[in-house]
Parts: sequence; C-alpha cells; structure tokens
Amino acid sequence: MTLPVKPRVVALGEPKFVGADYLAEFRKTFDYSFLPVSNRAETQQLLPTDIAANGPIDAFIIRMGTPPFEPFDEGLLGALVPNCKIIVSASAGYNEFDLQWMNKEGILFCNTLDAVAEATADMALFLILAVLRNTWNAEKSLRNGIWRLSGCDNLVPTRDPSGLTLGIVGMGAIGKYIAKKAASFNMRIIYHNRNQLPEGEETKYNATYYKSLHGLLAQSDVVSISCPLNAQTTGLIGEAEFAVMKDGVFLVNTARGAIVDEKALISALESGKVTRAGLDVFANEPSPNPWFFQSDQVILQPHMGDLTDIAYQKAERECFENIRAFFTTGKANSPVNIRQA
Repeated sequence: MTLPVKPRVVALGEPKFVGADYLAEFRKTFDYSFLPVSNRAETQQLLPTDIAANGPIDAFIIRMGTPPFEPFDEGLLGALVPNCKIIVSASAGYNEFDLQWMNKEGILFCNTLDAVAEATADMALFLILAVLRNTWNAEKSLRNGIWRLSGCDNLVPTRDPSGLTLGIVGMGAIGKYIAKKAASFNMRIIYHNRNQLPEGEETKYNATYYKSLHGLLAQSDVVSISCPLNAQTTGLIGEAEFAVMKDGVFLVNTARGAIVDEKALISALESGKVTRAGLDVFANEPSPNPWFFQSDQVILQPHMGDLTDIAYQKAERECFENIRAFFTTGKANSPVNIRQA
C-alpha cells in the first residue's frame, strides 16, 4: 500500500542491523532518518532542532541500548508532541518508558515480542548450566594454577541438569524458548504464569502449570525468572518466596533485576538456601550491589541476554514493521497501550 503522504519516521541513533536493502524498501513508503545521538543530553538538544528544521515526526524508533537515554518521558521526548502518533521500542521490557505520559498525549507505544526472546533464553540456559556446573569457581581455580581436586574439593562433583525440575516464572515468548531448550537437557519443566497456556501449548513444551507461585518454588531445583517488570512483579521473589524454595536451590534471572529482592537473595545465598545464582540483570544498573562482585556464589553478566547480532536485526525490523502496520492498517503489531489509529 502506498500512502498519500510519506509519514516521517525518525530513529534514536542509527539502526545498524536492520539492513540496507530493508531500509531502501521502507523508504519507498516512509520518510526515514535518524538522530546521530548517543545519550539523553544530546537528544534533548538535537530532537527539537531536527523538528524545527525538517518538520514534525510521525513515528519514533527507540533502538537497543537504552540506559544512556533513560527514562523515556516528557523530559526527553516532549518535542514530539503533538504530532507523533507512535513510539516503538526494540526492547521487550518497557518499565523505563512513561506510558502514562504517552497515553495522555495519545501516543501509541509498542515493544518487540519475539525479537530478543530466543537470545535471552540462550542466556538463561547458559546461566543455568553455569550455576549447576560451578563454572566461575572452576575457571578461577584454573587461572590461579589449581587443578581440580588439588586443594579444591568444593569443585566436584557438580550438578547434572538431567532429571532436575526447572521452574519458569513467566511463560511468555522467553519462557517458552527456555522450556524448549531445557527439555534437551532432560529437565522437568514446570511454570507459573498469569494465565495457563492452552492444553496444546503445554503439550508442545512438555510443561506443567502451577497456579500458585509458592507451589512452583517449592518443587523447583532451578528457578528461572522471565516475567516482565511491573507494579505486580516488583519484589515478586522476596523473603517469603526464598523461604518456600528447596534448600540448595539454584536461581537464574534474565528478566529485570527489581523482580528479585536483592537483599533477600543475598541472605539466601549466605545461608545456603540458594547454592548459586546466575544474574544477567540487577536492580541498580549499571552499578550493581558490590556484594555480587565479591561472592563466589554468583555468576554475573552485564545485561547481555538480548545483545546478539540476530536479535538486534529482528528487534530493529520489528520496530519498522510495527510502524508499517500502524500506518497501512491502522493497527500496530504489538501495542502495549490501547491507543490505535
């Protein structure tokens, strides 16, 4: 479909993975450009300047790597009003976006649904294996010149994933990929979700539903967090939740740091309730609690779960396709708020 007037689409920074051929095709229907900015202050200066020079922006793209710009609120994006109709993000999570402000201004907001899901699930599986196999302490031992049993009896034996019960908290796109991949390690899959999956999907992922979060936690040898961060899930895993877990449980979080009460997690690690934790996310990014750096019980990653070349390409293209769908059909592919054209 050719639109009578090309909507003006601007990206925050240059999308480098979407592909030149893809952009050439997109430009046939849309007036596309990007702001050459790398942080919040630059955006606050250049965005109004760009609009004054080139005209109102109809659609705005937020790429991956959002921390230098956050939060995405009126203070950053106010110059888009009143003409911008849709803001799209390459991220799956959206706690850093001011949806209340967007609703007030009549701006539709979209996230990505599947672009980063498999890459994030891969990180979860990496961390599950890493905490079970105690890879951090093994590598540190070897780097210090100590080979396996030579003074390091705590390194062996490690745990085998086969036969262990994996409890997935949040069975969206990421959780489903985790379940699918964990099955190849012969893990038993159970999950807790706001809604139970249809019977056919449960069979597909060989997963058993637990309506009660505490019921799931009590049965899990490994707990993997993959739910979104919102008012209901902030602090979802706290003292009461650690108390009902098995002694010696393993915890992995690739969702958002604030879903887990870090003070309660540290206490659970120190007491031995949690044997080891694998964390790709933290409550205070990019400056995590220093305790985690000092602990041999934690395997750390700097929020790298979704940062792969394929995930970047999928995410950027989902952004453009949300915009294309919105302006050609009146409905975006993955709206988060309810405002549509």
